[in-house]
Amino acid sequence: MASHRRSSATPGPSRSARVTVLSAAAATAAAATAAALAAAPAGADPVRPADAPQARVDALFAEAEQATEGFNAAAERTDKLRSRVGALQDNVARGQEDINRMRDVLGQVAGVQYRSGGMDPALRLLLTSDPDGYLDRAAALDRMGEQQAGVLTELGRAQRKLDQQRAEAARTLADLERSRAAVAAHKRTVERKLAEARALLAAAPKDDREEAGRASRGDGREDLPPLAGGVSGRAAAAVAAARSAVGRPYVWGANGPDGFDCSGLMQWSYAQAGVGIPRTSQGQRGAGRHVSLSEARPGDLVTYRDDASHVAMYMGNGQVVHAPYPGAPVRYDPVGMMPVSAVTRV
Repeated sequence: MASHRRSSATPGPSRSARVTVLSAAAATAAAATAAALAAAPAGADPVRPADAPQARVDALFAEAEQATEGFNAAAERTDKLRSRVGALQDNVARGQEDINRMRDVLGQVAGVQYRSGGMDPALRLLLTSDPDGYLDRAAALDRMGEQQAGVLTELGRAQRKLDQQRAEAARTLADLERSRAAVAAHKRTVERKLAEARALLAAAPKDDREEAGRASRGDGREDLPPLAGGVSGRAAAAVAAARSAVGRPYVWGANGPDGFDCSGLMQWSYAQAGVGIPRTSQGQRGAGRHVSLSEARPGDLVTYRDDASHVAMYMGNGQVVHAPYPGAPVRYDPVGMMPVSAVTRV
């Protein structure tokens, strides 16, 4: 992706040998371009011809990464909705059990009242051979009548609550289906963009393919750069975890331990330190206090581009560790490999 790469080095002799004529106007333009690049801030988007195959591959990788973060957000929402649906369904089941139990109580009261009815209470008292026993039963029936009224009131409340829970469960289920559809749509977008990038690289000349293998967002180091001092506690644990992941593959939608996408690596690394952070790079941008790039210290999260669609962890000495893009393993790169959106201290 264009924003994933630093400007290539100044062309060497082999390229110069192919240039046979350079007009004064072209020389002036080249000098102006060089001056502009020199004045550009560290990490500025590289300058590539818009129609160059590598520029298109870069753009496809960027679009795939944006879709990956959309996939992560939709998947996270789906998981939460699935849990919510489960809880609502459990509540509905318990509510129905309560209603069934109250209906059983009402049925029992009605049965007793039915079996005791059929004659005027005063006449039954006159004819009974056990007036005291009759009065006791009558008092019990009165109490059952009061109980019946109380159960009926409670039953009405329970039924209204159950209806509300069922309606909420239905709405949440519909929301869950929409979220699942969003996950599937993002997945199709990621897969399509990656397939286009692979096809474009496969059709490119050998030199372009080799350049794609060399040129990336930065230096692409897998060796261990010196670590700046002053890091401890959970940041140190997260840094150690991120370093341990160097060399593992980029797998979109994955958050370890065998493969990672960019935000998955950050979430997994901080989880090893006992700290929970959001799943997406956009969420991670807001997961703590923002500091300036000049104040960055190991363990800080560095998000890139205006939409924060990529994230890395600062290691000190101008280096970050991150999961770059499909085909590139977790590795170290310069912090200025592309435009910085924010530096977040968790």
